[in-house]
Amino acid sequence: MNVYYAAAADLTITNNLPPLPPVIVGLEREEVLAERMLTLECVSHGGNPLATLHWTKNGDVLSTTWEEDIVVQKSSSILNLKITPADNQAVLCCESVNLVSPSPLSVSRKITVFFEPAEVTLSGSSKAIEGQELSLTCYASSSNPPVQIRWWLGYKELNTTAVTMEEGDNGGMTTMSNMTHRVSREEDGLKLTCEAFNKGTHFSKTQITKLTVYYPPQKIWLEAPPQDVPLRSGNKVHLICFSTGGNPTGSLTWFKNGKKVTDALKQTSFDRGVARELVLVLTASDNMATYRCDATNEANKTISAHTKLMVQFPAVSMKITANQEEVRQGQMLTLECLSGSSNPKANISWSLGPLRFQGVEHPPKKAQFGGVSVRSSLSLTLSSQHHNQRVICQAYSHVLAEGANTFFKLNVLYPPEFSPDQPKQVQVVEDDMATIPLLVSANPEEVSCVWLHRREKLVKESPRYDWSDESLLEIKNVTRKDAGVYTVKCTNDEGVNQIYIKLDVQYAPSVKAEKDPVFVNLGETADLICVADANPIIPDMFSWKWLGEEEVEMGEETQEDESGLMTIHDVTRAHAGLYQCIVNNGIAPPASADVQLVVQFKPELQKGAQWRKVASRGDGTTTAEVVCQAEGIPRVDFSWEKNGALMDFANPRYEEWTVREGAFHTSTVRVVNVSAALDYAVFSCTARNSLGEDKLDIQLVSTSHPDPPSSFRQVSVSHDSVTLEWIPGFNGGLRQRFRIRYLWERSASFLYVDVFPPSATTFTITDLQPVTTYNFSVNALNAMGESDYADNNAVLTITTMERKEVEDVPTDDSSGALPAYLTVVFTVVFGILLVLNSLGCFLGLRWKKRRGQTGGREGSVLNEKKNGEDGSSQSTASNSNKYESREKVNKAALRTLLIDSECETDSNVYESYAAESSHYHPTGDYMPPLSPHPEEIYVTHLPHSHLYDDVRDGLYQDVLPSSRPPPLSVFDHRLPHQRSDWRSASYPQDPERLREIMDVRQPQRDTDLPFELRGELV
Repeated sequence: MNVYYAAAADLTITNNLPPLPPVIVGLEREEVLAERMLTLECVSHGGNPLATLHWTKNGDVLSTTWEEDIVVQKSSSILNLKITPADNQAVLCCESVNLVSPSPLSVSRKITVFFEPAEVTLSGSSKAIEGQELSLTCYASSSNPPVQIRWWLGYKELNTTAVTMEEGDNGGMTTMSNMTHRVSREEDGLKLTCEAFNKGTHFSKTQITKLTVYYPPQKIWLEAPPQDVPLRSGNKVHLICFSTGGNPTGSLTWFKNGKKVTDALKQTSFDRGVARELVLVLTASDNMATYRCDATNEANKTISAHTKLMVQFPAVSMKITANQEEVRQGQMLTLECLSGSSNPKANISWSLGPLRFQGVEHPPKKAQFGGVSVRSSLSLTLSSQHHNQRVICQAYSHVLAEGANTFFKLNVLYPPEFSPDQPKQVQVVEDDMATIPLLVSANPEEVSCVWLHRREKLVKESPRYDWSDESLLEIKNVTRKDAGVYTVKCTNDEGVNQIYIKLDVQYAPSVKAEKDPVFVNLGETADLICVADANPIIPDMFSWKWLGEEEVEMGEETQEDESGLMTIHDVTRAHAGLYQCIVNNGIAPPASADVQLVVQFKPELQKGAQWRKVASRGDGTTTAEVVCQAEGIPRVDFSWEKNGALMDFANPRYEEWTVREGAFHTSTVRVVNVSAALDYAVFSCTARNSLGEDKLDIQLVSTSHPDPPSSFRQVSVSHDSVTLEWIPGFNGGLRQRFRIRYLWERSASFLYVDVFPPSATTFTITDLQPVTTYNFSVNALNAMGESDYADNNAVLTITTMERKEVEDVPTDDSSGALPAYLTVVFTVVFGILLVLNSLGCFLGLRWKKRRGQTGGREGSVLNEKKNGEDGSSQSTASNSNKYESREKVNKAALRTLLIDSECETDSNVYESYAAESSHYHPTGDYMPPLSPHPEEIYVTHLPHSHLYDDVRDGLYQDVLPSSRPPPLSVFDHRLPHQRSDWRSASYPQDPERLREIMDVRQPQRDTDLPFELRGELV
């Protein structure tokens, strides 16, 4: 075929040619060994274009790859082929072709594969008993060329064989050889070899097995106790069987009387044989038993050895039979005991609890295991106590010092009987559940019981009774009414019986006084008795407690059954009061009862200074009350005398009444229109009762200055304060107050402190100097004047204590300071209050002046009228008749009055007047104003004491009216005794004290003053 190509002016002409036939290079012979890697090359020369090549095997394409070499003008294809037995007689072909080949050109080669057998197997048993023939087969799988087989026993070739060949796989041949051989024990352990070989291919393969030849054991013997020596049951015996020889060594088996023993120990081996031990704990069945040991192996021949044992044993069984099935209490029962086989013969004995019996024994008989059996009988007369007890029969061997026993449980029919442990009394706490156990026995056990309480039958339908268990009765929420004796009647088929059980209901105590109140005379013996209702009554369950505030010596406490007694000897008035009797019997809660002990004593009158005088004006316009108070029990009656003459209360000017509060009896005589001439006298009050009497003389006098206080003493002292106490004297019929005067070494003059509240009898002086000696005095003042100083003008000298050193703790000034806005608010409010206060004072003064000019005369008339209607009272009467103080004052001194102005109640102002009188008249008690609201009681500008400077020359300093200091100027915080808070610890804020302070605030009326001081004070 010619192809022409034209391009511009050039022209190319190509000539196509077919290739030459291909050739195979690399296969010189047709025989090839299996498992070899065969490399073949197919080459095709020439051709235009060059040829394409591909390989086939038996028509199947193996490869389609080739290479072209343009230089040498050839195509080549390489085939790598691993030869297997399946390639035997296969045809390999290589084909070449190009575009101009009329048909493909090819070359073929047939190959023959030499291969060995894939496996050589040896079948058949290589074990045989001595003298038997051994048959084995050796088989070689397909091979080319076929193999031959030969046998070896050790180094000896065996020729007793038969060989057969057959066609095999992949065109090969199989080979099979059968061998027979008679074995002997000498050949045991030799190697038996089957060899498959091919001389042409130099192939050889073997299968080897070991020949085993069996032959029986050669010898057997036993280690065992001698057959004529008796053994004891329960002992342990070791039997050992030995065997030697044999291939393999023998297997040992123990037999007892022809039966295989399964609990023998595991067989063990030693150098020449085997051994197996049998450990026996001897029993009766081992007596004269034959033990045999057999030795055997795969040679199927057995050799044996045997021995016998002589065993002594107690009875192997015990059985008791009765001559009757049913027996009642009082009847006789005969029992028969049969002892099983024993070696040697056993002796039978009987026992019932702690009792021992000897029965009637019968002749012995031969029994199993080569022993003998014994029979014995026993007769018993039974009671209910024998029910469920065991009668024991024992067969004992003195030779063995051992025996066997059995028992027979007695079944005795009897009516209900109650146990000795049955409680005859049951205790329970009230409101709890009472459980009354019933310990009853009977046979038959079906028992019906009826409960009776106070002859009434208890029914199960009651919700308070519970018979859920027939062996007890439960009573819910038990009460005292449930206490008493319960009768229980129980019945069964054999009869009836009954028992009595007491239920003791315990309950918490209640108690009451046998007598309340208890009256006893002073110095006698008082018996306080309380009676308890309680269960149980136990010793020391009573205790006594004093309910008073003060401690007293308790009396002797005793107990008699349910009564508790406390005996107080030599009764004093301190014993009077309320006692509590407490009862505790161990059941909560304890109970208590109060007993009032009233100690009767003769009257004792109050005889203090305040009781011996009564002051009242004697101008016929006032009323006085003479009070006499007595303490005494029983009832106190009063009688009055005036100047020694019995008073006649039919006179309308005299009225008497008595008020009784407990042991206190107060008799009051009211004298109407007191006359100095008629009534200034000694009134004698006599108080009497059945135990005695007491008498007090009371003087009715004119209103005067107070008497001096007494018993002035120190209560406490610190480094900067002293607390003082005194007893007030008679107040002169007017309200009195107290003033303390003190002085120290470096003071220029005495300092005075008015006590606040005015009637207080205890006061604390503060802001004193440490380690300084002070002299203190106290006196009383009222509207009429002042008293001498206490205790006959005695001076109380006290030295303050040393100041305790306290470490300075740095403080932050800002911590205690008020916030700025609060400071501004307080300043504004205080300023407004100050303006309002000044305005109020101004208006009040103008109103007062106008009222004084227009109504002064009318007011004085009204006051005189009012004075005539007012009466006087004992101790605190503020009304008085004309009475002048005889206390003279330095005439050169000015009279100083304490002015109590409605606008200046917060300060003490002294005004100076012309010396018109030589008398000193204080105008009245100090009366500080109190706020009507509790929250405003705290008044920082209220002075609580007044300062007086007593000049050494005895003159009072003049204070001109025009130079009166402003209200707040009285405060000088440098002074040591002033206070800014009247809520001091010295004055407890109780209601009575508060009322007293409120009374102090009220302005004193003119009618409360003596005649000399009535009218307007200027």
